[in-house]
Amino acid sequence: MSPLVIGSVAFCCVFGAAAIGMLLRARLPEHHLSADSRDAIKLATAVVGTLSALALGLLIASAKRSFDEAGLELRTVAARVLLLDRVMAQYGQETAPTRALLRRQLEARLKEAIDGRGRRTLDDGLDIEPVQDELRKLTPQNDGQRWLQTRALQLSGSIAEARWMRAETEAGGFPGLFLAFLIFWLALLFGSFGLLAPTNATTIATLFICAFSVTGALAIIIDMDHPYLGFIRASDAPLRLALERLGQP
Repeated sequence: MSPLVIGSVAFCCVFGAAAIGMLLRARLPEHHLSADSRDAIKLATAVVGTLSALALGLLIASAKRSFDEAGLELRTVAARVLLLDRVMAQYGQETAPTRALLRRQLEARLKEAIDGRGRRTLDDGLDIEPVQDELRKLTPQNDGQRWLQTRALQLSGSIAEARWMRAETEAGGFPGLFLAFLIFWLALLFGSFGLLAPTNATTIATLFICAFSVTGALAIIIDMDHPYLGFIRASDAPLRLALERLGQP
């Protein structure tokens, strides 16, 4: 489920709970909203509010870690691509077609795929397997070239491993049950706000804006946890810099 869908569902639940609280306020007997009752409600919601804050903190930390790891992975791949190009250059002129192939593969990785609506789609990472096939076809003439071929295959293997590790990472995400409980806690909080707050346009507008802000932040956090899929993506700048340096003598 996309972050926008989750955020929309969360907003409906949270603001809907606030609206239900306002409706209950107008229909409950007066003694249900006495000072003692209000104090009890505030104490109970304070516990739920603390749990919600802790849960949001955990989500933020997890999303930030995923985003930072994606940036590190791109920088590492860029460094390995450059090193692979240099190793092939040291091997000799026999690797010139393979170096050109590596450049084309990186250009294809950086080319933004656009769908029918003009939006970016997920790329599949740097496809290094054709380069590996060409490296295996080399016939080293001395020990130095054999070492360079082995080193090039090691680097290309690390790049391929990073590509498939990305697919495994994107398959993860926050547990659905955890998100469901978090939305439930937020709904309880806003339901208590609607129950205790006076019913007027200012209160309704404030609760609307706050519900939108909280659920919008939740959607952004979930989006950051998928740095290759969402609107907030890890920067391709390291790969673009690497492309500029490929093929140098």
